[in-house]
Amino acid sequence: MLRGLPFWLVWLAFVTYAFVFAPPDRPDTWDLIQRLIKMDTEGINPAIVALFNLMGVYPLLYGCLLFADGQGQKVPAWLFFLGSMFVGAFALLPYCALREPNPQFRGTPHWWIKITDSRITGFLLASLAVFLLLYGLRYGDWADFFYQWRTNRFIHVMSLDFVLLSLLFPWLLADDMARRGLQDNYLLYLLVSIVPLLGPAIYLTVRPNLIPAPAAA
Repeated sequence: MLRGLPFWLVWLAFVTYAFVFAPPDRPDTWDLIQRLIKMDTEGINPAIVALFNLMGVYPLLYGCLLFADGQGQKVPAWLFFLGSMFVGAFALLPYCALREPNPQFRGTPHWWIKITDSRITGFLLASLAVFLLLYGLRYGDWADFFYQWRTNRFIHVMSLDFVLLSLLFPWLLADDMARRGLQDNYLLYLLVSIVPLLGPAIYLTVRPNLIPAPAAA
């Protein structure tokens, strides 16, 4: 319980900040979200378009760790993964608080773990992340973005959510590396941890396959 307490405190602080202290919501927020979902992006700042879509890619990067990690957990990782597709770190923080250390993969990988464990999946997600990042950096109106960040709760909280997802990844990374025999590669851990988004994306394209733990005698 005490081990997960920091994550619960961060979760509580994030929820409180998002609904109490963040900039006020706007009447057109739901219309903006609907347009972004439908890819009706005419007139929307490309930086916001890129960030919104990256907030869909980031949970998929997490999913490539979560399903293998969840096979040894008492809590259902898939439930928190689905939640993260809608609310990002709001769903992943409780998973980090409830999970137990899991440096070994036990059992047989089912078809979904095989997909999320594939380097091809990692490459596709990395390519999409790079494309969205370059699109936002190249075409985004950053003066407008920072204005929106200061005045729009949706943009403000979504940006902070991106930061939190970047900070949480190393917590799951260590066990994922151990499940692949990389637990002593401290340089790789450091590089993946300190480079937001691209570090995790590239890691998924180069990591070796899972190493099943020896069966109990």
